[in-house]
Amino acid sequence: MEEQNKIVLSIGSNQGDRKSLIQQAIDAINREVATVISVSKLYESPSWGFESEPFYNCAILIHTSKSASKILQKILKIEKKFGRIRTDEKGYKSRSIDVDIISCNDEVIESKDLSVPHPHMQNRLFVLLPMNDLQTDFIHPVSGKNVHELLTICPDKGECKVIDSIENPFKKTQINNYNFIAIEGNIGAGKTTLAHKIADDFNAKKILERFADNPFLPKFYKDQARYAFPLEMSFLADRYQQISDDLAQLDLFKDFIVADYHIFKSLIFAKVTVTEDEFRLYRKLFEIIYKEIPKPDLYIYLYQNTERLLQNIKKRGRSYEQEIPSEYLEKINQGYFDFIKTHPDLNILVLDVSDKDFVKNQSDYIFILEEIDKALSKN
Repeated sequence: MEEQNKIVLSIGSNQGDRKSLIQQAIDAINREVATVISVSKLYESPSWGFESEPFYNCAILIHTSKSASKILQKILKIEKKFGRIRTDEKGYKSRSIDVDIISCNDEVIESKDLSVPHPHMQNRLFVLLPMNDLQTDFIHPVSGKNVHELLTICPDKGECKVIDSIENPFKKTQINNYNFIAIEGNIGAGKTTLAHKIADDFNAKKILERFADNPFLPKFYKDQARYAFPLEMSFLADRYQQISDDLAQLDLFKDFIVADYHIFKSLIFAKVTVTEDEFRLYRKLFEIIYKEIPKPDLYIYLYQNTERLLQNIKKRGRSYEQEIPSEYLEKINQGYFDFIKTHPDLNILVLDVSDKDFVKNQSDYIFILEEIDKALSKN
């Protein structure tokens, strides 16, 4: 999964219950558009360019895999939902809600409908002061100045004062109360993608399986009988080494650890791929290693039906995976369920995501986070 875009939005209102409207808009953005990582304080400032009630303004930082143009389409729908109708009429006017894209990473975007960074951001205190609260590493790609430097030269001398705080709906989740989360699933279930998103959004250290470096994997898909045992042995050794090293190395700048695998998957796959004699030997070696590995505080199993798995495998386009038979995937799924049934000592959360897409649909991602929260509340 590619690194997520970091987009800053400015949100304002000068009609009705301004604070409530802004809060509701942020809640809707988090649930329907993108993950709200941080929220500024709430500011009040005079209307800009016309006479009206003062505006309330804040800024939010969102993470998303979507482009800025896609986000624009979605925030226009949010505006409409809260009573804002954009027209071609020139000039400023009162509005129930106003959402503008201020920046997207450090990119310059010029199109018919979108200009990023916002062309007037450096001239407006009600944009810069809230953006400064977010403490991003934003550097204006044209002027080369950071937000603090833009504030020192801002020509806006109007009053812009803090009046309240705004709640970040995303921070309601308690996921960072875990120390170690392992995300598991069949081939193509989306475990690595979810691990990336959670790590990026919650400041977690990632442990990602190094399957791409395994020289036996392409050979295994061509000749399973010959290469199954060396493949599973090499995976076991690598997983043990990686988890041992990464869990032993504390990162003071990260809140917890999220991995896209649990070492028990080695036994699940080996049972399906190697012969009975080989599996007996493999299991003895595995049990010695398994005792030494710390167990996750939460084990998440992403279930997807076989048809969906095959679609995902085809979509991601790894040549050596394209001939994987459905029967093989079904055996792997069954192996995971057998593991889950026989390990009541683990805190296991099974999520059926067969009808969900937590990359394209923000609501599906929020559903997963809420289910993780529920699992925590049960402990």
